[in-house]
Amino acid sequence: MLQRRRRLEDDCALIQSLRQRAEDLTVFLEWAGQGEDVDDDLPRALDDLTVQVEAAEIKQMLGGEHDRKNAIVTIHPGAGGTESQDWAEMLLRMYLRWAERRGFKREVIDLQPGDEAGIKSATLTIAGDYAYGLMLAEAGVHRLVRISPYDQAARRHTSFASVFVWPELPDDIEIDIEDKELRIDTYRSSGAGGQHVNVTDSAVRITHLPTNIVVSCQNERSQHRNRDAAMKVLRSRLYDLKLKEQQDRLEEIGGEKRDISFGSQIRSYVLHPYRLVKDHRTKEDVGNVDRVLDGDIDGLIKVYLMQKSSGTLSQAGND
Repeated sequence: MLQRRRRLEDDCALIQSLRQRAEDLTVFLEWAGQGEDVDDDLPRALDDLTVQVEAAEIKQMLGGEHDRKNAIVTIHPGAGGTESQDWAEMLLRMYLRWAERRGFKREVIDLQPGDEAGIKSATLTIAGDYAYGLMLAEAGVHRLVRISPYDQAARRHTSFASVFVWPELPDDIEIDIEDKELRIDTYRSSGAGGQHVNVTDSAVRITHLPTNIVVSCQNERSQHRNRDAAMKVLRSRLYDLKLKEQQDRLEEIGGEKRDISFGSQIRSYVLHPYRLVKDHRTKEDVGNVDRVLDGDIDGLIKVYLMQKSSGTLSQAGND
């Protein structure tokens, strides 16, 4: 109830702020009509109102049950060895920078480094208002086309990496997990870190035997804290699995058939022979690839949410 009250208070505050900025803009327009000098104040007031209206529009589009929650994000490279593992690490950096731009708290709770470069997998949490609803736009397969820095012949390579997103569940949502269903392994944390690398087996890997879901955490120095973090990820993944099973049953009863192509990319990042980021669901193009890879993906997310909300979103594909 306290959380719901806080959200309603935030919504009321936003409405009041929008009204106040709209009234200020009206006053400046009246002054301009009377010949007053508002060359500085009018554009500033219009920009402030535009920013708040866009924020309100995004909040309106993010009305799902869990959209407002924190996000748990996992990144896995596709086939291709070092090249794909390097691409997975580039995506990890992009999302960390995006979270930093938005003022979200971010934490890498598990990182499996690649053999030569890049990563074999990474799991991070992004904490902030609507983190899950925003990050859900990034779930899917991402494709990179570039001249490989790991190819001595300087040939063009295509790499794939998958991004999975789950909501971080509050403790009051019950997910039944029995101890006998779990296999818990401990191991020594890997990766660079100097004095911060654990010299004890504090990293934790949990396997949920009925579903064969495996989660791990090695970020904390304490085995107990790593276990708690891994269990939080496991609970979210089991909850997501339960929702998908319910949806599948409803579609089976209703006779609905869908072509779900998990292998098709949602977005392509082309660095050669031209430079372009293209979202295959929205047909949105961005020419500044470096800016996108540096975490400036809000524009792509916004277009996705707008088209999803209006029902005009395209099926991801290979175009």
